Order: sequence, then C-alpha cells, then structure tokens
Amino acid sequence: MRSIWKGAISFGLVTIPVKLYSATEQKDVTFHQVHREDAGRIKYKRVCSIDGEEVPYSDIAKGYELPGGEVVVLTDEDFADLPLSTSRRIDVLQFTPADRIDPILFNKSYYLEPENTGVKPYILLREALERTGQVAIVKVALRQRESLATLRIRDGVFVLETMLWPDEVREPGFQFKDEDIEVRPQELRMAESLIETMAGEFDPSEYRDSYREALQEVIEAKIQGKELARPEVPEQAGPAVDLMAALRASVDAAKREREGGREKAPAPRRKAAAKGAGGEEARAEEAGEKAEKGEKKPAKRRPRKTA
Repeated sequence: MRSIWKGAISFGLVTIPVKLYSATEQKDVTFHQVHREDAGRIKYKRVCSIDGEEVPYSDIAKGYELPGGEVVVLTDEDFADLPLSTSRRIDVLQFTPADRIDPILFNKSYYLEPENTGVKPYILLREALERTGQVAIVKVALRQRESLATLRIRDGVFVLETMLWPDEVREPGFQFKDEDIEVRPQELRMAESLIETMAGEFDPSEYRDSYREALQEVIEAKIQGKELARPEVPEQAGPAVDLMAALRASVDAAKREREGGREKAPAPRRKAAAKGAGGEEARAEEAGEKAEKGEKKPAKRRPRKTA
C-alpha cells in the first residue's frame, strides 16, 4: 500500500506522527466509454455553454448557482481565506463507547501507521483504548474537507473512520410510520422463529459477489472468442398474500438449507452441529404449532447479548 497523507494524532500534549492509507477498495469491473464501431476511446471537451468555445483548465473556476439561476463565481483566493486546517493533525476531541455512535454516520475507513518516532505513543494509546473499551472522536481535514471521525482498533492497527455531519443524514419521513398496522401475536412468534432458525455467526468470507464473477466470465469468454451460455434466471417469488403461510414456508426453507450445510460440515463437528440445529428446529416447530393454535403465550426468546 502507498500512503496518501502524512500527519499526526494530537492527544493532549502527546503527538503521534502517522501515515494514512486507504483501508478499503472497490472490486468493481471498470470500463471505458468507446466507439462501438472501432473501440476508439470517447473524449470530452470542456466547452462554455455561452460562447461554445473550449475552455482551458486554468480558466475554470467554481460556481455556486442561486435558486433564481444566477451564479456566484468563487476563485482560488476565496477558498484560501476559509478556516480549513492545514496543520495535518488528527485532533482527539473526546472518548466514547463505540456502541453510542450510529453506524449511518460512518463514511470511509483508513489505516494509520506510526512513523518510527511515534511507535511507542501509538502503542500506548492503542492499549489504553483497548483496556477502556472506548473509541476516540477526532477532527481531521482531508482533501479540502473537514470531517469528524473515530479512531478504533482493528487487528492491532488504528482505523480512522470519517463520519458525515449530522445535517448530512436524511430524515426517514415515510408515511407508513404514522399508519396503525396490526401485527397478530402468532405472526410475530413465527417471524421470531424464522430469525432464530436463520441466526448464526457472521463470516463475510462465506459470501461472494456473484454479479462481478459472472461479468468477469463474460469478459474472459470475449477474450477467448467463446460464446458464453446464458444462465437460467431463477423465478422471483411475488408478494406474499398470506403472511403466515409465507413465514411458515420460510422457516421450512431455512431449516432445509441449514440441514444441507450441516451435511457438508467436517465429520468431527457434524454431531455438535446437528445437536445445535436440532434444538433450533424443535423450537421453530413448537413456535409454528403454537402459532397455528393461536396460543397467546409468547415464544421463549434467547437472552440478548450486550456489547
């Protein structure tokens, strides 16, 4: 990886020089726009909409359009007077538990590597955060934009996660929130049964980007001059007419899928897996029977884990 920024974590009177790296990357297949006939690259020119002349980059400024259509032109000198920090500091503002931060605020993640002179204070702050279970709330200026961010630990390395400002999060003002919708107890119990049947430890490596893989196969086939067989598209189920019937069918499908995964488990763990799944199946079936009888006694829930 190549660092994209150098600065320092400012923690009280302690300064920790660090390098910043992008922690994530998109794996999308990228394309160029080309001429269909000869594959020539499509180029664009910067043309003024008033006089139709091509404009060199040195003559281009930023314009802010007013509601009435008028445009306010801002020059480099206007931006130079703004109070954007150029000190390249990550200023620690406060510390707070990680679960107090709404994930919708998170924007982009970066790794922080200490410079040689900052290794000891870096490790000191890392150990202190791990022992207290806190994350640091910081302010940083990156790419001509000031952001709030958090500092947390991942695999022994600081992760800087920039955040949106509160006024950048839209309010979900949807009409259905004000509607009085009745959910029957048996429907709720069946939904809880489905959740219990599908519950498990999250392992992101178990999932794949099927679209990207299929697109890569199309590209490889084009390179080799082969025709690629078009895969059959599975039929999509329509909207559920009977909610209870749909929930019951979903529980049955989830149990069959879990049984299929258990058959592929290694032999030493198969017995334990079967025992755990069997208990969940029994609870799911019991919940289904109670739902059909319309019993009012709620299904037993698992104790909720706290952070």
